[in-house]
Amino acid sequence: MISDDLSALAAAAPARTTTVRGACPHDCPDTCALLTTVEDGRAVRVQGNPAHASTGGVLCAKVSKYAERTNHPERILTPLKRTGPKGSGQFAPVSWDEALADIAGRLGRIAARDAQAIVPYSYAGTMGLVQGESMDRRFFHRLGASQLARTICATAGGEGLTYTLGGKVGMKVEFFAQAKLILIWGSNSIGSNLHFWRLAQQAKRDGARLVCIDPRRSETAEKCHEHIQLLPGTDAALALALMHELIAHDWLDHDYLARHTHGWEQLRARALQWPPERAAAVCGVPAAQIRQLAREYGTTRPAAIRLNYGVQRAHGGANAVRAIACLPALTGGWRHPAGGLLLSSSGHFPVQRAQLQRPDLLAGRPSRTINMVTIGDDLLRPASPTFGPKIEALVIYNSNPVAVAPDSSKVVQGFAREDVFTVVLEHFQTDTADWADYILPATTQLEHWDVHLAYGHTDALLNRPAIAPLGGSRSNAQIFRDLAAHMGFTEPCFADSDEALCRQAYGDAVDFALLAEQGFAPLAVPDAPFAEGGFPTPSGKCEFWSDRLAARGLDPLPAYIPNHEAPGSSSLYPLAMISPPARNFLNSTFVNLKSLRDIEGRPLVEIHSQDAGARGIADGDLVRVFNGRGSHECHAVVGERARPGVVNGLGIWWRKLGVNGTNVNELTSQALTDLGDGPTFYDCLVEVERLPAPL
Repeated sequence: MISDDLSALAAAAPARTTTVRGACPHDCPDTCALLTTVEDGRAVRVQGNPAHASTGGVLCAKVSKYAERTNHPERILTPLKRTGPKGSGQFAPVSWDEALADIAGRLGRIAARDAQAIVPYSYAGTMGLVQGESMDRRFFHRLGASQLARTICATAGGEGLTYTLGGKVGMKVEFFAQAKLILIWGSNSIGSNLHFWRLAQQAKRDGARLVCIDPRRSETAEKCHEHIQLLPGTDAALALALMHELIAHDWLDHDYLARHTHGWEQLRARALQWPPERAAAVCGVPAAQIRQLAREYGTTRPAAIRLNYGVQRAHGGANAVRAIACLPALTGGWRHPAGGLLLSSSGHFPVQRAQLQRPDLLAGRPSRTINMVTIGDDLLRPASPTFGPKIEALVIYNSNPVAVAPDSSKVVQGFAREDVFTVVLEHFQTDTADWADYILPATTQLEHWDVHLAYGHTDALLNRPAIAPLGGSRSNAQIFRDLAAHMGFTEPCFADSDEALCRQAYGDAVDFALLAEQGFAPLAVPDAPFAEGGFPTPSGKCEFWSDRLAARGLDPLPAYIPNHEAPGSSSLYPLAMISPPARNFLNSTFVNLKSLRDIEGRPLVEIHSQDAGARGIADGDLVRVFNGRGSHECHAVVGERARPGVVNGLGIWWRKLGVNGTNVNELTSQALTDLGDGPTFYDCLVEVERLPAPL
């Protein structure tokens, strides 16, 4: 019997070494099964669980340091109340009772005027269904607060996939090992999808050809047979040109097209408008390279595409995903388990979100939605009939918006408002926590229950607490449970324990006894899910033409949509900037671990030798990267990782650890994607100049 009584764990104080099964909570496709070694109640080691086939006992360098993170001397272990000016980072310890009573009182007074003035802000600091999207959602629904559109990572790609395939679904990752050609499109798999990379290497040893499509010459691109280094935001043009060649050379599965696709003739007409020469001019790559890639994709069986979310962080990102997701249906690739495409597998998981989140608690009250990408502008907006009430309170958890949200100078201006009451649930004093009125100490993954899905494989996972909560830390779910009690919410759902929430997450759709026994449970997904069609679209087919988009007055076919800030469109800011993650960080998580920060060294911008030479920049120079939104100082790495005309600003460093108190998001914009209202982090023009070396 699994117990949710964590105090019992503390009282037991095991005198021997134990090993506890868990799951990695971080925003990565792999969702690794973990084993935590505990000695005398202290977590001393975190490693992969070798019994879990999808991840095979192997962890990335980041999560291998998770015990260090949990036991970190700078960990916040008691509630803190601000004592200095906003942003000063000055706090004093207070009791839980004092903190909860004051927070509940202040939220209650705001809610009495208009609860929509209260905004939750969270994302994937934990991917857990319990600590990420259960009791918190119940609390805010019952309160009547604004809703949050959690768009900062994947909504553009998710919508593009949904309008084409019907959901976040695709091939099973394990079958990439059987492919004879793998296109790794918009992904630095070595750093962000380690277990897929192991499968790709297995396929390579068996003779498969690997092609990386990415504006950056990443560690992954270096180890593939070929790198197609296109300009940022031009992926849809490349995909349409591939379709052109598939059609021109009849590398098509006509039977699959006739029986399992919708809108083929319309897509065919559009694709024929994109010969390789046209796409080459847009993408900045040779037409011959496009022709050769089309030939390989059209004539190799099975050929698989591992698409990742880097593709969709530009104005036309959703359409790019739509175009790429059409390709396997043209060739009939879906007939083979190793012949389809994978962006995300999360749509396969039968999560009972209404049960977890209880939207019925809104009880018909109006509730506006705030887009987390535009929080900088939204915090500075006055009340209006269209926007609604001015934001008066923020409750932030599982996110660090001052570091990760775009156009961060505006984000900081918003957080600096004296009339915004800010509560942050955190492990450490992040950039965002510095601006809080209260910081509440949250548990780490080693200290609480949770249940997980994955977006890179198809196993559900259970996380057991390996140790008792350190200090006065409490799980996110417990904090919102406590706030609900202080607010006087008496609905029975606020009494559900964390273990009960784990059981509710999948209901009867996943065997909880199996989860409890081994820590993971596979979903029943066919090896080749769309071999005979059966897509979860309204038509049951792969929808080249989307009637749903047409009904919205939008282009029903995938199209190339130029960037908001297209390369070459500005003489003031002639360089396109993308901001891929630094290999040893995960968004802004792990930045405060010195062991990992020492590996990264310092904030960097990669610049091609041609562009560096024109600006008098040498490797290692201190430079200023700037545009009309802001200025960011960092050090230059001159070489071939960036293509000419593009710079790579590696992220996401905490601002307060930067040279001038900024990071790359000082430069990114709040402009949104074509579908999904997602961010356009890789749609950004800048200039770079050399700075004098500091004295």
